[in-house]
Amino acid sequence: MHLSTDAGPAGEVSVVDYHTAGEPFRIVTAGQPEIPGATVLDRREFAWTSPEVEAVRKLLVQEPRGHADMYGGFVVPPDNDGADFGVLFWHKDGYSTACGHGTIALGAWAVNTGRVVAAPDGDTEVVIDVPSGRVTARVRMAGGRVQRVTFSNVASYLVARRIEVPTSRGPVLADLSYGGALYASVEAASVGLAVTPAHYPELIAIGREVKWALNDTDWARHLGDPRLDGVYGTILFDDLGQHELSEYAGGPHQRNVTVFADGEVDRSPCGSGTSARLAILAADGRMESGQVLRHDSIIGTTFLGRVVAGVEVEHGAERRPAVITEIEGVAYRTGTATFGIDADDPLGTGFLLR
Repeated sequence: MHLSTDAGPAGEVSVVDYHTAGEPFRIVTAGQPEIPGATVLDRREFAWTSPEVEAVRKLLVQEPRGHADMYGGFVVPPDNDGADFGVLFWHKDGYSTACGHGTIALGAWAVNTGRVVAAPDGDTEVVIDVPSGRVTARVRMAGGRVQRVTFSNVASYLVARRIEVPTSRGPVLADLSYGGALYASVEAASVGLAVTPAHYPELIAIGREVKWALNDTDWARHLGDPRLDGVYGTILFDDLGQHELSEYAGGPHQRNVTVFADGEVDRSPCGSGTSARLAILAADGRMESGQVLRHDSIIGTTFLGRVVAGVEVEHGAERRPAVITEIEGVAYRTGTATFGIDADDPLGTGFLLR
């Protein structure tokens, strides 16, 4: 257990909560301290070192107001007027560079609250600056209600194949790819597991091992900005062959659980992780024109993923093939709350139990 001794924020903090395919996303609506910076990535750097900002993050993510798998974001100004707003994604261990399920939730929140005006029927784009770049959530409305959200991600690409990683289960082969964050992909069967709740503790344990074994290697360096370095998580997956969803042109069917940060578990199929998986599947020739990845989560919820374009990413003389992906899901509002700390409460901003 980790017990925080922080005094906490000076006042109360208000939030609205959503879930995307079962994964929580807590949006701060009032009581957020100023987070300065010329870009969202700059603001992320400031947040890491600001006691005021950290006090709010810990208040909202730690028990008894949150839990070890809580997730959320601070809405901040965009990098420029080409986006509607920016966001800093946070979890129990700090601030991530990308978050697909959060992007889907923010798209729904933006139109539900009127922050971005949407027609009652048809598609509305919500443009969001995140630490890894600019993403666009396309919100489909019908009868004034959100039906689904599809976000277009930053370029995703393969980094390395079949990296041998020593673990307590023996050598494990991992593929590394980028989808706004770096992910290691490991087939669950290769370590004697399946992506089911029955194997939940073992999936967390091996996911943490693989992530930390690769995190400080040369493979974990971002092409353009060292602030985006590091392996964010491990995607353990089951390959279920091809799906037969009648409204789509077939494609791979996989189930995954993403173990990110330090042992945090994504209940959704992981949006940026789905982009990272698509980069690998495209490199394997498994995403033919018009095909869709059916990506299921450990709890049975689903994202749909598409490759919509082939591009190149480059840094200096280095060029690498990449893909632009779209990930489709749905987010639902679960409630609102206003949090604070009683002056006599010795727990302060709370504690974490894993």
